[in-house]
Amino acid sequence: MSSPNFIDYVKLNGRSGHGGAGCLHFHREKFIEKGGPDGGDGGRGGHIILKGNSQMWTLLHLKFRKHVFAENGKPGEGQNCTGSFGKDITLDVPLGTVARNAETNEIMCEINDDGQEVILLPGGRGGKGNSHFATPTNQAPQHAQTGEPGRDEWIILELKLLADVGLVGFPNAGKSTLLSVVSAAKPKIADYAFTTLTPNLGVVSYRDSRSFVMADIPGIIEGASEGKGLGVRFLKHIERNSLLLFMVPVDTNDIKKEYEILLNELRQYNPELLDKKRLLAISKCDMLDDELLREVKKDLPKGIPSVFISSLANKGITELKDLIWRTLNP
Repeated sequence: MSSPNFIDYVKLNGRSGHGGAGCLHFHREKFIEKGGPDGGDGGRGGHIILKGNSQMWTLLHLKFRKHVFAENGKPGEGQNCTGSFGKDITLDVPLGTVARNAETNEIMCEINDDGQEVILLPGGRGGKGNSHFATPTNQAPQHAQTGEPGRDEWIILELKLLADVGLVGFPNAGKSTLLSVVSAAKPKIADYAFTTLTPNLGVVSYRDSRSFVMADIPGIIEGASEGKGLGVRFLKHIERNSLLLFMVPVDTNDIKKEYEILLNELRQYNPELLDKKRLLAISKCDMLDDELLREVKKDLPKGIPSVFISSLANKGITELKDLIWRTLNP
C-alpha cells in the first residue's frame, strides 16, 4: 500500500445536530375542553460518529470533505409524541486513526479495532415537553424546554499506521527493497534519497500460512525530530509498531554511529519508543566477502540482535523472518 493518494492527516469542521424543542400543548378532544398538558419531548440531535474499518488504509475520502453536519432533532408534538432523532453521520476511518481537537490539541478518541464506533461529537438533547412540568399546584404549565445546541468544532484526524514491524533507517538504506522482496508491496525504488515519500505497508508471509505486517517509513535524517528532512510527519507512524527493525547499509562509514543517530532521533521525538523491541539488519551485504563481514561484525552495536541481509541476492532473508517472528512471538 503506497500511493500519492495516501493521506494521513485531515482537518474538518464537525457539527452535531441541535436537539428538537419540547412541545407546549394541551389535550383537546370532543367533550374535553380543558385536558391536561401532553406536549412531547424534542428529538435528540444527530451524532457525528467515527467507525473503524479494517479495509481502509488512508483518509483520502475525507480530504475534500471540510464540513460534516449532522441533522437536527425534530420538535415534539401533542399527545406526548416525541420528535424524531436527527440522522447520525458515521465516518469510516482506517484503524490507527486519532481524533484531536484542533484548538486545544486534546485527543478526543483513538480507533484501533474493526467495527469500533466512538461518538466524536454528541448531538444535543431534545427539550422536554410541558407534560413534564405539571404539578398539583400548576396543572397547566405554559412552558417547555428548548433543545440543547449541538457541538461545533474543528477536528484533526491523524492516521498512525498499525503494523507489527516498522522499518527505521536513513534514506537509501534498502528499506523499500526489503519490503518489495518479502511482501507483495510495490514501493518506489531508486538510487537517490527520499525515494519513499509516503509510508508503505506489506503483509509478509511466514511459515505454516502465518504472516505479519511490515511498514516502510520514509527515511529519517539527523535532526528529523526537529523538523529537518521530512521532519516528524512520519515518525508518528513508528509509535504503533510492535517491533522496530533498524536498517543500516554495510557500506556506511560507521554502523554503530549511524544506529546511535537513529536511536537518538527516536528518543528526541518520543522517549517511549525506546521501550519497543528492536532488531538490526545490516543491508547490502552482498557487496562484501566473508572476511570483510567478519571484520564488520566486530564493530556492531551491543545489546541488539542483528542479521546480515541482501535483498537483491535474497541472502539472510529467511534468517531475518525467523528472527522477527521469534521476537514478535516469544
